[in-house]
Amino acid sequence: MTVFGHAPVALRRVVSGREHIVIRFARGGDVSGVSRLADLCDRPVPASPLLLAEADGSLIAAVSTRTGDVIRDPFVASDDVVALLQLRATQLDRAA
Repeated sequence: MTVFGHAPVALRRVVSGREHIVIRFARGGDVSGVSRLADLCDRPVPASPLLLAEADGSLIAAVSTRTGDVIRDPFVASDDVVALLQLRATQLDRAA
């Protein structure tokens, strides 16, 4: 299933400017990267489970599928990727 099939046109246009985006659930090896994001934005690590967004090979945002809390790298333009993460979290919630 493609996520872009249901994404608003404006979001598809902005996200398509990125070379490579990966959205996936966090795994045990992601603890340091998620902690780094939380430190960068001076927020606590959101509750698990977490969906992560990597853009062009770098972890730039995470969202809790339980609470909706978001952390992101404040030094990277990420509104588009956060919107995509939130869309995917909503899709997973509806499917559950």
